[in-house]
Amino acid sequence: MFKQSVLPLIIDNYDKFTSVEKVIADYFIAIRHRDDFSSKAMKERLFVSEASLSRFAQKCGFKGYREFVFRFEEGFMERTKPVSFGFQVVLNAYHELLKQTVNYVDEQQIHRFCEMINQAKHVSVLGIVSSGLAAKEMKSRFMRLGVLMDALDQPDEMKMQSVLEDSHSLVIGISLSGKKQEVIFSLKNAHKNGAKTVIITANKSDTFEYCDEVIFVPSFEGLDTGNIISPQFPVLVILDICYYYFYHNISNPDSRVELHQKTVQILKEE
Repeated sequence: MFKQSVLPLIIDNYDKFTSVEKVIADYFIAIRHRDDFSSKAMKERLFVSEASLSRFAQKCGFKGYREFVFRFEEGFMERTKPVSFGFQVVLNAYHELLKQTVNYVDEQQIHRFCEMINQAKHVSVLGIVSSGLAAKEMKSRFMRLGVLMDALDQPDEMKMQSVLEDSHSLVIGISLSGKKQEVIFSLKNAHKNGAKTVIITANKSDTFEYCDEVIFVPSFEGLDTGNIISPQFPVLVILDICYYYFYHNISNPDSRVELHQKTVQILKEE
């Protein structure tokens, strides 16, 4: 494996490389043993010029090829298995989203959100398709801590439930695009009826004035298609952070721990 490797830089810039530079990139992605990475050795091994090695390194963000090799060897550890390009693309996607999440998390907002969950008599979590799966995961986790929570993934259910929400309710919508009409309609209606409303989204262009809190999560182009990794990964990371904070910091921690243990135990029983 590569610890703090330059592989993500190579993969991020792969489409910018010329055909010759892609030969160099493929070599460094696939290599799994220590070798002579000097420009002289690489010219003979890959039949590329020193100028091509230099341009390749610069496109990866380094001053020159020598600096690139230094960074590459610094993080190199011998692999036990070959690693394919696709494998690295997937890992790089996870790595990038986790790195971005650090900049998105607002601890004060997480505290306010968890307090809203704690104070609500009933919580509804809304999501369509993959966001519906994230809603069900949230329900499963928080039910173990004694939170009365429903996960709704059918448009008609959302609309009907929004009519029943009141000042004692909390409604959480999950939509990366922030454009799912069924989720938006239900949030607006619940807000009109006096319920607290929260949206978890990657859409920074809309104001969401009908929401008491807007929790932003990172994303990148094409994530919503699910072609590389699950589009709900950044949502699940935020939910895990909220769950951890709720479990350890919200009122009556002893009773929460006891209830959590009971739910885990009942699941083990035949």
